[in-house]
Amino acid sequence: MSSVKTHRSAAGQRVRGLGTALITGATAGIGYRFAEELADRGHDLILVARDQDRLAQVAAELAERFGVRTEVLAADLSDRDAVDRVAARIADEADPVELLINNAGFGLKKRFEVAELADEQAQLDVLVVAVMRLSHAALRSMLAREPGSGQRGGILNVSSVAAFIDGGTYSAAKAWVNSFSRWAATEYAAAGIQVMALCPGYVRTEFHQRMGITRPGAPDFLWLEAPELVQAALDDFEAGRAVSVPSLRYKAITTAARMVPSELQRRLTRAGRRRGRR
Repeated sequence: MSSVKTHRSAAGQRVRGLGTALITGATAGIGYRFAEELADRGHDLILVARDQDRLAQVAAELAERFGVRTEVLAADLSDRDAVDRVAARIADEADPVELLINNAGFGLKKRFEVAELADEQAQLDVLVVAVMRLSHAALRSMLAREPGSGQRGGILNVSSVAAFIDGGTYSAAKAWVNSFSRWAATEYAAAGIQVMALCPGYVRTEFHQRMGITRPGAPDFLWLEAPELVQAALDDFEAGRAVSVPSLRYKAITTAARMVPSELQRRLTRAGRRRGRR
């Protein structure tokens, strides 16, 4: 673990009074955009990702641009010991984490029966187990604090529109994230802790390239830009929503998905299997 410290910027409006934010998967895509937006609002940052060199580069860049304190923690969240190191940092009340963003994730291109079981296990560990363990650490730490103005902390879990359909193990994992987030939002609201699941669809990031999908087949109108997505997500978070579905088109899609019979969902999923969702 290392840190880069500078003076704090007064720019931007913080998220509901919350201070230091810890973001997993913070060096690219949606995670990086969360880091950039929160730094612009004056939040100190703890950045978590696998690549130590890239972490250091991003941390130095954000500290220089926005004048916030940045700290990095290299961790592969498919590794239980690494997850527990991140959880220990979250639990450190000497330098508390007030906002946890569980963003790290990846998808698998291969069908379930031909994918390596180790890859499926790693996906489950990152998408579900890490979210559960880090949220557990955050909730324990936040609940131990004095409520003050009524806001003890917040957790934002990056899920997916895939959670609303029957689409294999990725969809199943994201469905867990949605269910857990909805429950936690209700369970801990009275204690001053805000919990929300963010459900993006196709977003212009490195996500699909990492899956080995160089040209996803989604039409142009379904693609979202990460900066606008993050701003909309933080608006929904501040509004106290338990689930955030960005854009009217994805709200319509997820509403329709709730009404489509499971068998038809599965047929549509098979037809679009190679297009790759966030």
